[in-house]
Amino acid sequence: MQTNFKKYSLNLRGRLVEIVHPLVMGIVNATPDSFYDRSRVLDHDAIVARVREMVKDGADIIDLGACSTRPGSEQPSAEEEIRRLDIAVTALREAAPDVIVSVDTYRADVARHCVEELGVDIINDIAGGDLDPAMYSTVAQLQVPYIVMHMRGTPETMQQFTEYDGDVAAVVLEELARKVDTLHQLGINDVIADPGFGFSKTVEQNYRLMSCLEVFHALEVPLLVGISRKSMIQRILGCTAQDALNGTTVLNTIAMMKGAHILRVHDVKEAVEARKLVCFTRNQ
Repeated sequence: MQTNFKKYSLNLRGRLVEIVHPLVMGIVNATPDSFYDRSRVLDHDAIVARVREMVKDGADIIDLGACSTRPGSEQPSAEEEIRRLDIAVTALREAAPDVIVSVDTYRADVARHCVEELGVDIINDIAGGDLDPAMYSTVAQLQVPYIVMHMRGTPETMQQFTEYDGDVAAVVLEELARKVDTLHQLGINDVIADPGFGFSKTVEQNYRLMSCLEVFHALEVPLLVGISRKSMIQRILGCTAQDALNGTTVLNTIAMMKGAHILRVHDVKEAVEARKLVCFTRNQ
């Protein structure tokens, strides 16, 4: 396994943040239908409580979502997504004014609103720009870090697109490489790549990506891994999302040993503990 950790920096609205060890990104969903029910927080007080808990447990980033992207999910309108995010970001800033804030959206107008009106630091796009042709140019204008994830189709249809011409890791790497190059050419300097575990992939394909995760360092950008409590764990262990924490920790540990820079998780405390042990081992 890879033990060297390549360091990067991110420009967050004029504040330079060095990634010197894996960052932990806590998931907060302002949605009624996200696949893991404990991640759902719909009102101001619940969001404040959840964010305070995550920051106390060591979260470096809070990732807010207001539009469920689980397989087969129906998408709210942009207006409804913005309404939810207005509540969520306001509550988050009250709970933790200094934490890094990412918003999970594939809509350019939502991204612009969140950065310009709400002061969000990072845009996390599960569609990698494919569902809104204005996303790349918008992020280029906003000049915020952009997480480009690999997915085919839409959240409703993505599991129809799991046929890959050749090795899934090679194909995903090639498709992400083209997007990273395009983003750089548009002047987006801070790009983060996400292979998209669970999106347009079978269980076997997900584990193929994990087994050779280190190949994605060829992109020369920070690497985000999001496998928390997903069905790729549930189906192998025969458990539910509620019982998938141990499997999540195992895969997060493997990802960190392979050089992952950001872990997107529901359970911050456990991810921070895993990071501490991995970093201690790496430094021996």
